[in-house]
Amino acid sequence: MERPELSLPQLHAFLVLAEELHFGRAAARLGIAQPPLSQQIRRLEEKVGYALFSREPGRIGLTAAGRELLPAAGHALGHLAQGLTAAREAGSGAAGRLRIGFAASLALTLLPRLLRTFRERFPAVRLDIQEMTTTPQLAALRDRTIDIGLLREPPAPDAELGFETVLSESFVAVLPASHPVAAQRTVQVEQLADCPFVLLPRAVGPPLHDQITDLCIAAGFTPQVAQHAVEWQTVCALVGAGLGVSLAPESIRRIRLEGVAFRRIAPGAVRTRVAVAWRKNDPNPLVPGILAALAQGPPGRGQV
Repeated sequence: MERPELSLPQLHAFLVLAEELHFGRAAARLGIAQPPLSQQIRRLEEKVGYALFSREPGRIGLTAAGRELLPAAGHALGHLAQGLTAAREAGSGAAGRLRIGFAASLALTLLPRLLRTFRERFPAVRLDIQEMTTTPQLAALRDRTIDIGLLREPPAPDAELGFETVLSESFVAVLPASHPVAAQRTVQVEQLADCPFVLLPRAVGPPLHDQITDLCIAAGFTPQVAQHAVEWQTVCALVGAGLGVSLAPESIRRIRLEGVAFRRIAPGAVRTRVAVAWRKNDPNPLVPGILAALAQGPPGRGQV
């Protein structure tokens, strides 16, 4: 395709003159004198190769060539204006795309409130949401396939990634509803010593897995894992099927499954942290925007 060598000022002058059909009024709208306007129109006509305006004493009009150029010129300048607006919005963080990885359990608590808050502040931003456990989120941040991570039990900050705790929650026992200790309001962790456990594999979230294991070790036993499951909903389903018991973040209570009971545990001082993670030197202006949304809200920030 041949590249048209037309200047934007010339196209703008052409559009204004086509609307006014009067050199004096068009020059006034453009904020220039009539001679420079006439020069711009002549240069544009030279590039087109044909007259764009018929000039008669006391009046001017569009020629056939001018009528053909008019819609194309209007579309070109209109699209450019839209592109400039989009570029400015993207550069300021008001528009663009933000890719977020999140731990599945946060769909029950933090994530919906965060997305509502962010949508209210940045309605033009396109959000790509991906459900991921902690270890894949960290890898995706380093590989630049997500921009923000919402994960449990973050590692220590390093030169590339930053972390900030946005809420914490206690643990609960996840039990088959028919289990004898499910009749209690609070379960002593040592009461689970002889039970098989259903746990997340350590590889998908080592710190959280170790927290659960340490709770058991502090109660005098090492959990005997009968089954692994990557997602908490699957853990709960397997518990409900009688394959074992589990210890889980308190927000897991919101998974309503028949045959599953959730009970407080004692001691209950240990809490699991949820953190936002990001690349420290990320040039994406949307990243500070969502960090600010987390800092100012959503309601209930700090604990579940």
